[in-house]
Amino acid sequence: MWDERYSSAGYAYGTAPNDFLRQHLAWLPQGRTLSLAEGEGRNAVFLAQQGHQVTAVDASPVGLAKAERLAQAHGVSLACVVADLAQFEPGQAQWDAVVSVFCPLPRAVRAVVHRRVVAALKPGGVFLLEAYRPEQLAYGTGGGNNPDTMPTLAQLAEELDGLEWLLLQATEREVIEGQYHTGRAAVVQAIGRKPCTHSGART
Repeated sequence: MWDERYSSAGYAYGTAPNDFLRQHLAWLPQGRTLSLAEGEGRNAVFLAQQGHQVTAVDASPVGLAKAERLAQAHGVSLACVVADLAQFEPGQAQWDAVVSVFCPLPRAVRAVVHRRVVAALKPGGVFLLEAYRPEQLAYGTGGGNNPDTMPTLAQLAEELDGLEWLLLQATEREVIEGQYHTGRAAVVQAIGRKPCTHSGART
């Protein structure tokens, strides 16, 4: 599906970054940044333009080839990894920031990925997420038609146990991103930080 979607000449979700990511960029520590389900590169390129060292992961080689072209057009570089997130291992305490923007994983897979994300963040590292929630089905403005890929706040809090929440909310907003995100939407938004605690002392 994703190779087919990304095979057109245009960019399925546009080339501008996600609004939530752009608005909350200051929360993300500079350094090694992992972008999950990056697709055609719009968010990874934006982060690279802000000085982040970005690794973009996606299951679609077609999408990541376009991400590399977009990066070249903007004079930045990305590390691109073709991988199924169900099998992808981000490592332990490797990343200053991890970003997940509209990453439609089934709940069972998402729970595994999120546990790995918590482990993969460095102490003080930040995870930023925006996703459609199940109420999005009534809007029909993006995200498909499978509620299993749309997390609730309670699910996110459980899956990302171990993070300190800087922001965790369900809201509605206009999401206009290319031809597949097209209007008023029901979303969850999360920004969580991995505690900088060692042996009971904050560092």
